[in-house]
Amino acid sequence: MVEDNAGWHRSKTAIIPSGIEIEFLPPYSPELQPAERLWQLIDEPLVNQYFETINEIENILLERCCLVSEMKDEVHKLTNYHWLKNTTCLHTF
Repeated sequence: MVEDNAGWHRSKTAIIPSGIEIEFLPPYSPELQPAERLWQLIDEPLVNQYFETINEIENILLERCCLVSEMKDEVHKLTNYHWLKNTTCLHTF
């Protein structure tokens, strides 16, 4: 069951399919932005493409994630904010 926290933004008209659990982000959660900024590296092979199946997309994303894991400088530039205190997760890249 999702708690009703007044500060969270969510659609009042969204229909959530059964089996889907929603995790609402708290307002002003900048610590979650670094991962979001990686999307520009990940989605490059998906832009303006048509895929017959979800498996095609999954395979391309798997390949791309492997490639991005080798792009240490690019990942660091996109995710290493001056206010980010715990950077241990960034050392895996």
